[in-house]
Order: sequence, then structure tokens, then C-alpha cells
Amino acid sequence: MTAIKSMTSLSTKERDKEVRRVVASSYFGSMLEYYDFLLYGTAAALVFGPVFFSNLSPTAATIASLGTFAAGYLARPFGGIVFGHFGDRLGRKSMLMISMSMMGGASVLIGLVPSAEMIGSWGAVLLILLRLIQGIAIGGEWGGAVLMSLEHADPKKRGFLTSFTNAGAPSGSLLGTLVMGAVAWLPEEDFMSWGWRIPFLLSAILVALGLFIRSRVSESPIFVAALEKDKDAPKREMPLLQILKKPRVLVIVTFSCVGLFALKATFSTFGITFAVNGGTERSDTLFAFAVAQFIAIFAVLAFARISDRFGRRPVMAAGLAIYIAMSFPIFALLGSGTRALVTLAFVMAFLCHAAVYGPMAAYVSEQFPTSSRYTGSSVAFQTGSIVAGLSPMAAAALYAVSGNSTTTSFFMMGICAISLVALWRASETRDNDLTR
Repeated sequence: MTAIKSMTSLSTKERDKEVRRVVASSYFGSMLEYYDFLLYGTAAALVFGPVFFSNLSPTAATIASLGTFAAGYLARPFGGIVFGHFGDRLGRKSMLMISMSMMGGASVLIGLVPSAEMIGSWGAVLLILLRLIQGIAIGGEWGGAVLMSLEHADPKKRGFLTSFTNAGAPSGSLLGTLVMGAVAWLPEEDFMSWGWRIPFLLSAILVALGLFIRSRVSESPIFVAALEKDKDAPKREMPLLQILKKPRVLVIVTFSCVGLFALKATFSTFGITFAVNGGTERSDTLFAFAVAQFIAIFAVLAFARISDRFGRRPVMAAGLAIYIAMSFPIFALLGSGTRALVTLAFVMAFLCHAAVYGPMAAYVSEQFPTSSRYTGSSVAFQTGSIVAGLSPMAAAALYAVSGNSTTTSFFMMGICAISLVALWRASETRDNDLTR
């Protein structure tokens, strides 16, 4: 086993410095991983339909393209199980290095996949395979990054410090949108033939930087202490079996996450397409989306800080309830064809999302004991993400059938209502003891 550096010998000042380094590493690493993962969503909404499914009608091509986007979400629970198992047995840090390498490699290769004109349907096949690798990688990334911050943090600041990992998602989405938006200024023919590939190829540089940063942080002190405590104890059960023996927690936490994922995925993909079809220029839509992502970074941190004081459940429930009340106006603004109103729609949607997403990292991870925390939090969170992968495709299909956003709004409201009920049945986790 790789040697593990403990924090027990550090002074208070050194320990605080190490916590800041770990939190920064989790944030930056998460940002890079989500840059790659969510960049695919933007490309699926704007590019992959005509490039890889040119033999289909525009609507069918969009649905097929979003179907490849869903493949990554379907693979996330598998990544959570595999990375969670070894993360609970061998350590959090090493799994994060592997997940980042997988994600970066897959993203670079996506930028190199030939179009349907060159290799026919094999382009779509390769796209799906690489998307599955991305899904496995992100399935292992989230749990490890959250636990590194959670298990280093002061108990009174757990929500806030772990939320930096979640803030990495809108940061990565913002970065990807800005890069894709920049190349979208190219002439249409150049953008569709080679310009869209540039953001994916840039992943090679970003991942190399991320690996360097992650290599310099220490292993989780709570994990180290648990490892020392159990070294002379009888062999433990597999982490997955431990969490399956208490299925109620796993089921409730999973359903608590589905509304969050549906909001993120639908507005990051179908929402962009819907706004463009409503008359907003593609570059203006990406700019509006980028503004919302920038605001969401700080909103995620703010809502997580509030949850340290008032609890995770009340803050998350408020975000879901407000979205349910505002779903119809948000879609009306999104289809207005006006950049300012489209920007407002994205901001409203992602503020609701941030209220759920900010406390979510701590809420999920605080539910499980140290010996199965990586596996439990990853499986619950990533299983909930399956809904996210399917929701843009369902939203696009409902819109295609009805010709308006009413059915899509009802669909989104229903998913958020499911999470609201799950939160009502859940226990508050803010004061849970993580050393158990």
C-alpha cells in the first residue's frame, strides 16, 4: 500500500494550511473533471447531432445526440462502485489521480473522433464508448474529492468546505462554455468541422496541471485513523455490502439527488437548444448560460454556508420548492428570443439548483460511516445522476411531441417533487459524527 501522510504531527497553523490546500485541490480537480464532462453536454446540444447523426432529421439528431450524453450518466454508478470500493480500502487520494487521468484521456480522444462523413456510424460508436469512460471517471471523482475536503474539515464548516468540490461543477461548466463560446464565433463551416474539437483537446493541458496539484496533498486523516484502528481487526465486509444492508438510507439519499441532477442536465443541454430554437443567437445563449454559471459558483458556496447554520435539509428543500413554483416562467423566459430574458431564466434556474447543490456534498457524505463512506456517497449520488442523463432526452422528446414547453415544465416539476418528498423523509446530518 502506498505510504500515507498523516496530519497528526502538524501544528495548528500547518494543519489549517493543509486544509486549504486540500479544499483548493478538490475544487480545482472537480472543475477540470466537470469541464470535460459538461463540455460534452454543450457539444451534444449544438454539434454532435449534425456531425455524427447527419442522416437523421434535426429533431431526431438532437434526441440521438442527447442519448449519447445520457450514456455517461448511466456509467456513473458503476464508477462509484469501483472507485468507492478501492477508495474505502486503499485511500481517497490515489483514486482521484486515476479518475482525473481517465477523464482527461477520454476528452482528448473525443476531440479526435472522425465525423460520420469519414467513418459512418463508427463515429457515434466511438463517441458513446468514450462517453462511458467519462461517466466511470466522474463516478469516482465526486465522492473522493468531497471526502478529501469533508474528512479534513472543521465539523462546523463541513458544508462550506465540501461545497468547493460542488462549486467546481459550475466553474468547469463556465470554463467549457466560455471556450466553446469563443470557438463558436468561427464561421459555421469551420466551427462544425474542426472548431468544436479545440475545447476537448485543451483537456490535455488542464489535466496535467490538475494531476500536479493533486499529487501535493495529504490523505484524509479520518481515513488514516480508521485504517490504523482496523488493522488488527477481523477482515471487514465489502463496502458495497455494508451499505446494502441499510437500503433505506441509500434509497432516500438517491432520490434526494434526482431533482438536482435533472435541473443541471436539462438546462445545460436541452435548455440551450430550446433558447436557440426560440430565436436567441447561439453565441448569445452561451453567453447567458456562462453568466448563470458564474453566479452559481458563489451561490453554491453561500447556500452551503447557510446550511452549516440552519441544516442541510431546509436549504435544499427551499431550492426545490422555489423551482417548482417558477418552472413555467423560467421556460417562458428561456424561449423569449431575448438575450436579457434568457440570461434571467438561466440565472433563476441555477440559483434554485445551487440551493440544492451547495449543501448536497455534505448531506450525502455525512450519511455513511468511514469504512463505506466513499462507496455509499458515490453510489447514492451517481445512481441519482441517471435521471440527469435521461432528463434532457425526455425533455426534448416531450417538446417534440407537444410543440411547447408545458409538458417539459411538468416533467421537471415532477422530478423535483420526488426529491422534495425524499428530503422530507430524510434525517438531518449537519451534526453527525464522522469518526464512526
